Parts: sequence; C-alpha cells; structure tokens
Amino acid sequence: MTTRTRQPQLNPQWQKIRLLAGVDEVGRGPLAGDVVTAAVILDPARPIAGLADSKKLSEKRRQSLYHEIREKALHWTLGRASVDEIDEINILQATMLAMVRAVDALPLTPELVLVDGNRLPKWDYAAQAVVGGDGRIAAISAASIIAKVSRDAELVELDTLYPGYGFAAHKGYGTARHLAALRELGPCPVHRQSFRPVKESVR
Repeated sequence: MTTRTRQPQLNPQWQKIRLLAGVDEVGRGPLAGDVVTAAVILDPARPIAGLADSKKLSEKRRQSLYHEIREKALHWTLGRASVDEIDEINILQATMLAMVRAVDALPLTPELVLVDGNRLPKWDYAAQAVVGGDGRIAAISAASIIAKVSRDAELVELDTLYPGYGFAAHKGYGTARHLAALRELGPCPVHRQSFRPVKESVR
C-alpha cells in the first residue's frame, strides 16, 4: 500500500530539524538488478557543497560526492528489494519496501523523512514526499548519490558474472544493446521476469 501526497512548498522549518532523513531510489526502470534506496541524515555542522540530483552529475563528480557524504553524514544506509521481490509484488511496491528497509536501518529514528517523488511508503515515520526533491533538498540529493553509485557498482559486478549483456555500460536499462543481447542470449538470473521485454525474450 502507498499513499499519494500533494506537492508541498518547501518548508523553511525543515532546515531546523537535525535528524532529517532524505530518501531516494535508483533502479525502478531497468530490466535487471535490484532496486536500491538510500537514506541519509546530513550533519548541519559539516555541509557538503555541490549536492544535486545524481542524474545531473558527471560520474567523476558523483564518485567524489559519494565519498564525501559517507565521510561527513551523521548516518547513511542502503535498502533494497531483490529481483524476486520485484517480480512478486511489482516494482512500485518493491521500491516502497526498499525505502522502508533503508530508513529502518538508520541507527537513530529520524524526526522527519523527506522522500523524492509523490508517494510515501505505508510507515509510522513523520514524512513528506517532495516532487523533484533530489534537486531541491540536500539530504535527498545525498541519498540519490549514495543509491546510484552503490547500484552502479553492483551492475559492474554483475557484468563480470553474466558477460554479454553489457550491464557495466547500461546498468540494466533497456538500451538497444541490452535488448539485442536479450534476444540473442535470453534472460539471466538477475533479469526481472515480470518486465515485458524480458518476458518477450524467453524462448
């Protein structure tokens, strides 16, 4: 179950909250691999310059910020839902589950959780969804960077386990190269069997 929320104005009071967790996901669209989320509580005493939507940063800049976030944040955690879970409960619900797991893993209960997008998991945390939050809220930007760099590294590893699909290049997304490999090789164990291009590739 999810709750759809209305887009809020950015609340200046949020800046006064010390234990504010930002949450974002990476990997809803790909045909392969887990969906990965991150929760980050930044340290107001150790600001990080240049935080932005991870998709708008160069790979080199993402990597630099990834290490800086890990060093300076009060807390950061990862959550995930597996390929099997995605196929069983659908990608939206799997994403919500991964978000719950990321926030539950924080060592301290956040005073407020800000989630990128327009939906919230069904949970007991004080929370607000923020459309475009990965480019508007520093903690969400940090979460988007942690999640993307982490998931990208996992897909590079999967490329060595399942060569021929090009996971290191396209990170599981349905590029022309990936679709051609699916037609030639068929799906491998990390493909999402419930996604149409994967279904259609089964011989």
